[in-house]
Amino acid sequence: MSDPLERIAAALERLRPPAAQAPDFSGATAFVWQADPDMLIPVPEVNRVAVDLLVGIDRSRDTLLANTRQFADGMPANNALLWGARGMGKSSLVKAIHGAVQAEFKDLKIIEIQREDLPSINRLLTLLRHASERFILFCDDLSFSHDDAHYKSLKAVLDGGIEGRPENVVLYATSNRRHLMPRDMIENERQSGINPSEAVEEKVSLSDRFGLWLGFHPCTQDEYLDMISGYCAAHGVKIDPDEMRAEAIEWQATRGSRSGRVAWQYFIDLAGRKGVTFKG
Repeated sequence: MSDPLERIAAALERLRPPAAQAPDFSGATAFVWQADPDMLIPVPEVNRVAVDLLVGIDRSRDTLLANTRQFADGMPANNALLWGARGMGKSSLVKAIHGAVQAEFKDLKIIEIQREDLPSINRLLTLLRHASERFILFCDDLSFSHDDAHYKSLKAVLDGGIEGRPENVVLYATSNRRHLMPRDMIENERQSGINPSEAVEEKVSLSDRFGLWLGFHPCTQDEYLDMISGYCAAHGVKIDPDEMRAEAIEWQATRGSRSGRVAWQYFIDLAGRKGVTFKG
């Protein structure tokens, strides 16, 4: 019996994908984590804007910048949850902060991980644990639906399990929801659970494990116009201020909202009409 079992075991071992190898981190400042097969893919050029072009989020910017610089300098730092209004620069801020701090601390890397790949996060941490570089794990648009168990995988990086979170890793996540799950789902579980207070505690308390909560709120009209003016100045787009104001207000009215994303979309249209090209 032992020979057939050994042959089966050997065959299964040969079929198993090889363990992922850590890449040469000196070759790029940013990577994307891909699971099955596990792989860190270098990103030659990060799609981001300069941090000083992000208007109306000064407090969040300064807090995250200080935390990131602290982390890059080898000091203790918190995981951060950036939550709130859509289109107000949450993911843009993470990428911009990384770019600003990385210019000073060359070993600071950013790794983007998709929500659906969270179950593989322990394998990623194994690759990073003994590296000399420092890593921001970035999960954009993080949220969980009913019966979604992916949130349990986050505890590996938030709490660290028995090994502890690697001291060279910090997690920055963005979400439209403060508690990472819909409010009606929280209420439904509280009403239907045998012990209502415990029914949602595990999921709701996940956001409590982030040391920093940075809230993003809808911008004012003046902030919206300042964003556009900043983009025009940075990219050399010339337009009469009164004309820009009238067009920008009409643009936001047709979309029924006002945000940094809407300001950028108007600017893209304006730059195209003015014949100005740029990367971004």
